[in-house]
Amino acid sequence: MKIRLPIAKKLFLSHFLAVVLVSGSIGTFFYLSAIDSLTHNLQTRLKNSAALVSQLVDGQDLHEIRDEADVALPIYQKYLKLLRDLKRTNLDLAYLYVMRKEGDRVLFVIDTDETSGQALPGRPYDYVVPALIRGFSAPSVDEQIYTDEWGAFMSGYAPLKNGVGTYLVGMDMRADEVRDKLSKVRISGIISLIFSVVLAFAFSRLLSSHFTTPIKALISHCSSISEGHLGQRLEITTGDELDNLINALNRMSSQLEESYLRNRATQEALKEAKDKLEIRVEERTSDLLELTQKLKYEIIERQRAEEALAKAAMADPLTELLNRRAMNLHLEHEFERFRRNQSPFSVLLCDIDHFKPVNDKYGHAAGDQVLISVAKILKGGVRGQDLVARWGGEEFLLLLPDTQLQGATEVAGRLRKNIEANLFVIEDKEIRLTMSVGVCAYKPGQPLDDCINAADEALYRAKNLGRNRVEIAGEAT
Repeated sequence: MKIRLPIAKKLFLSHFLAVVLVSGSIGTFFYLSAIDSLTHNLQTRLKNSAALVSQLVDGQDLHEIRDEADVALPIYQKYLKLLRDLKRTNLDLAYLYVMRKEGDRVLFVIDTDETSGQALPGRPYDYVVPALIRGFSAPSVDEQIYTDEWGAFMSGYAPLKNGVGTYLVGMDMRADEVRDKLSKVRISGIISLIFSVVLAFAFSRLLSSHFTTPIKALISHCSSISEGHLGQRLEITTGDELDNLINALNRMSSQLEESYLRNRATQEALKEAKDKLEIRVEERTSDLLELTQKLKYEIIERQRAEEALAKAAMADPLTELLNRRAMNLHLEHEFERFRRNQSPFSVLLCDIDHFKPVNDKYGHAAGDQVLISVAKILKGGVRGQDLVARWGGEEFLLLLPDTQLQGATEVAGRLRKNIEANLFVIEDKEIRLTMSVGVCAYKPGQPLDDCINAADEALYRAKNLGRNRVEIAGEAT
């Protein structure tokens, strides 16, 4: 793999990436360790705090608290005040609450929420949290932040004294407080990473400069030699292998200067001999040059005449389309191509409807202009690979390579509509003309003439059926 970068950038990037990789790996390890440690400490504090609070509430005292009407019981008021006082002593806590488990249901018993959203005794808790279920049997803590109708929290749970399996106390720490603690660790990690990147950048620039400064001097010296400034010496010392390269380059420069001086003397002698030879050759070749120019002119004129004859032989002089002879050659070529690789092609045979009255009424010059206009419409309505020829009189034949019957039929319909929509101007008068089209897609094993005759028969059928229409070879009407 070739990395198209200057050597200075390669050296810089190699050192930079190496330092960043090492420092980044170490920083990432300590960052992840710090995140894991902080999360573990938060979870441990929640679980231990829940376990301590669970010993202050006796599960046997809570059996009477069943529904909202029991909030007036002294025992409810006693433990509600106790839990709220405990919550106020720890600003990290959002809620303290006691829950009862009845079968598969979890119900609130006491909730320290002092807003209208307080959960009263007997209210079901509909969120399935695995750590909460485990908290009825042993102290537990959430593995992640959970969200319910009171917000997003990380919670710790512990079974009440004399209430294992039936009662638990839970405490919620708001997610934003957890995130704030984690964010501080992340900020510290980012600052450390930025410092590592800056240090890596400075270190890499220093090392890169140590290597590239003598290399740049060598490049400049080589450029000077290539411009013809020979014999100059590069006076620079690096204290490493580059000194050998510098000495070799200085020796090469001296040797090139000596060789240049010898070559220059030889070239001057050769130039003198060449000048004398050119004088003699010029005298003897003047007649030959004149003769060559005449012969060249005659060849060019002959080529132009041959090209004009070839073009006239293959093109219709009026419409500048292919003539019948040229189209036959293309048809033969397409026929052979089909035989080799089964490439489909189709033929359209078009005829201008009621063309004779145009000639009779306006003259043959007007008829010729119509033919020219129709030729342009047909040529402009097909692809670049498609061929259009004047087949005879007002008939045109189109060869559509790589085209099946359906595609050829669509092209024929489009061309028919283009002719029908066009206004032909004759003697300052606008007239409309139509065109009938016969379509034939070449079939395997079919002689080429049969394909053209089939298109002609389809055209004849289109004429008999009222003109200005497209008919497909072989289809009954």
